[in-house]
Amino acid sequence: MFKLPHSINRSIGKAMHAYDMIADGDRIMIGVSGGVDSLVLCWILHNWRRKAPISYEIRAVHLDMGFEDTGEFKAVQKELDKIGLPLYTEQTNFGAESYKKNPNNACFQCARRRRNRLFSLASEQGCRTLAFGHHKDDIIETLFINMLYGGNISTMRPKQDLFNGRLSLIRPMSNLTKSQIIELADLAGITPVKNPCPMAGHCKRDEVRTILDSLYSQNPRFRNNIFAALGNVRSDYLL
Repeated sequence: MFKLPHSINRSIGKAMHAYDMIADGDRIMIGVSGGVDSLVLCWILHNWRRKAPISYEIRAVHLDMGFEDTGEFKAVQKELDKIGLPLYTEQTNFGAESYKKNPNNACFQCARRRRNRLFSLASEQGCRTLAFGHHKDDIIETLFINMLYGGNISTMRPKQDLFNGRLSLIRPMSNLTKSQIIELADLAGITPVKNPCPMAGHCKRDEVRTILDSLYSQNPRFRNNIFAALGNVRSDYLL
């Protein structure tokens, strides 16, 4: 059992506190894709209970997207076993069907259907909180995706209440970068599961990530400045 690096521990705690993400008695569902982000989130929320002054339950859920059988479920289960969490898995055809119908729009449709099913599962299993493994880089990338491809200024929020408050989405790793999450995975001995989607590495997010990486290489401060700007919007100077 390793100890969280101080800077990472502080960043997680700051997000948890600032957005009042978890309350005593909460039952939290974690959407587990098998990628490094969701697996590290499982580790964090599972082990955070050891020191938290509150008590909460965790339900880890993996939706199989219906691509060719690659042993994905077994690989995800193996990683959750290492963390010490049981895993609920449901077979779907969301990914394979979306890709077959329209490869150019498959990512949007697949994500929407997966998210809606997770909303339903959270309600069915009595979970009022749904946790995702999105991080600082995801939030910045989403801003640019929406600007470049959607013509609007918006992004994911660290906490968002839905359905008149019946469900809260939380992103406890909102203050962490992807590199910090990879660092945690290495420390915890977590091995990410390969994404079987044929669009992996070829979607709009990957295009935007390449653009942003070029910006960051020019000035490392750009990442934190863009993130800070999301909380410092001067609406009087927008159209």
